[in-house]
Amino acid sequence: MCGRYATTRSAGELSALFESHDETGGVGPDHNVAPTDPVPLVRVGPEGHRALSVGRWGLVPSWSRSPAGAARMINARAETVATSRAYAGAFARRRCLVPADGWYEWVRAADGRKQPYYMTPSDGSVLAFAGIWSVWDGSGASLLTFSVLTTAALGELAEVHDRMPLLLPRERWEAWLAPTDEPVGLLAPPAPDWLATLEIRPVGTAVGDVRNDGPRLTERVPPVRAAAPEEMTLF
Repeated sequence: MCGRYATTRSAGELSALFESHDETGGVGPDHNVAPTDPVPLVRVGPEGHRALSVGRWGLVPSWSRSPAGAARMINARAETVATSRAYAGAFARRRCLVPADGWYEWVRAADGRKQPYYMTPSDGSVLAFAGIWSVWDGSGASLLTFSVLTTAALGELAEVHDRMPLLLPRERWEAWLAPTDEPVGLLAPPAPDWLATLEIRPVGTAVGDVRNDGPRLTERVPPVRAAAPEEMTLF
């Protein structure tokens, strides 16, 4: 799964990178994005142009009675997103790109401690997670929310966790955002040689507390010997 990530670029930089119109009013860096946090995403607006918006992480379907369960809907499995009642409509009509610097996963070490790892491009470039979005209207206000798609981890990433975000190289951004009734190939994982450009970096345990933020969370630390991959506990 993907339960914590970092996105630190400014709205201006993201707008340029994703060739999108900024509708955010400005976004600040977040080195420790957690479920229900507001973060930038790129979607196609009503006029057919890319827009940089702010959405809350944890999709709330339009038919939900309340947004209370959003934290449980931060991820949608690529294997079932097209058929799931909660996600199928958004997958068919409302796909988005979720800009990220990298994401975190936890592995239990031999001594029982959990070692966090940060997966990030070794060249410092931006990542785009495949996402889906929805708007929930309730309590007199509209709430833009989204989920990140996950797929089976490949290569060395599988040594950290059995799932990873569905990562979209730049050449796949346009196809992901374009409306289509034939989503053939959209859910394919990136090529192994592209994944090999990612750095798997051991980082400090401070990232485990959602109240912590700042560049120090992504700094490399000496790794501890791992026992087996384990899904992190969010709270």
